[in-house]
Amino acid sequence: MDAGRVAPGVQSSTIMTFGPVGAPLARPAARRAPLLQGVYFLLTGVWPLVSMRTFEMVTGPKVDRWLVKTVGVLIAVIGSSLILDRRRPSPGTTALGLGSALALGGVDVVYAARGRISPVYLLDAVAEAVLVAMWLAGRRQDRSG
Repeated sequence: MDAGRVAPGVQSSTIMTFGPVGAPLARPAARRAPLLQGVYFLLTGVWPLVSMRTFEMVTGPKVDRWLVKTVGVLIAVIGSSLILDRRRPSPGTTALGLGSALALGGVDVVYAARGRISPVYLLDAVAEAVLVAMWLAGRRQDRSG
């Protein structure tokens, strides 16, 4: 059925779509990256909101707690968006997932190397690198057919 046509007996005002009509679902491997990253970002994003004490026990003391919470909220929102769009990741979702993993992983490496943040952030850099690899593998799989 064309995107502009409605099935017989169905009013066009009652149809809601959440992605391109007729777009195929992403292959299972391509859906793993947004789901895994979404859950990881959602959990790590809300962590300082739920318990700043345990967050600082692991990552070290923070001067600007408001900034930690602001970044946490943004990361949680990115995670939620990735989870919601996991079945048919749009180009925007792919850019958001891949770009945020690259950006956060890069920040982890640069500032841990400079001694500005705790070396424990290098563990997050590894997780971000795995996510980048998953996104790229999913894109190759989608292109190969």
